[in-house]
Amino acid sequence: MPSFGPIDAPLLIVGLAPGLQGANRTGRPFTGDYAGDLLYPTLIEYGFAQGDYEERPDDTVQMIGARISNAVRCVPPENKPTTVEIKTCNDFLRAEIAAMPKLRALITLGGIAHNAAIVALGGKRSSFKFVHAFQHSVGGIALFNSYHCSRYNTNTGVLTTDMFRDVFAKARKYLG
Repeated sequence: MPSFGPIDAPLLIVGLAPGLQGANRTGRPFTGDYAGDLLYPTLIEYGFAQGDYEERPDDTVQMIGARISNAVRCVPPENKPTTVEIKTCNDFLRAEIAAMPKLRALITLGGIAHNAAIVALGGKRSSFKFVHAFQHSVGGIALFNSYHCSRYNTNTGVLTTDMFRDVFAKARKYLG
């Protein structure tokens, strides 16, 4: 699954993996599934995107100042990536980060994305615990943690819209 957004963005959002019914079907990260219903309006609200999100890749959403990628590049079996897949795909995430000349911050969506980003940035996972709405600095890059914006997390109350918005507000404040 290719990334979405400008390569010169200062913010990279790192998701888990392409969703079977979303990105795998539509060809754009977080498009066509519930996670996108929360992510894209939040990106628009905080000025990281513009346009109207309509759950399809030919809508009017344009990323401005942010890019979206995933820790795992392919749809994993049973929608849960294996350790081998996460390690194998880390080279792609590392290359994505290296290709972004103005990168200053990452928002990781979930623990797997958090750990993958730490490794891709050259950090030691045990030194950077995943805590929702927490900010780390890894290799000079700010890393903001959020629970994944999945339907499961929002339906169970693990993540509320306000909790999710709070992470993006912190990233916006950091980036200016």
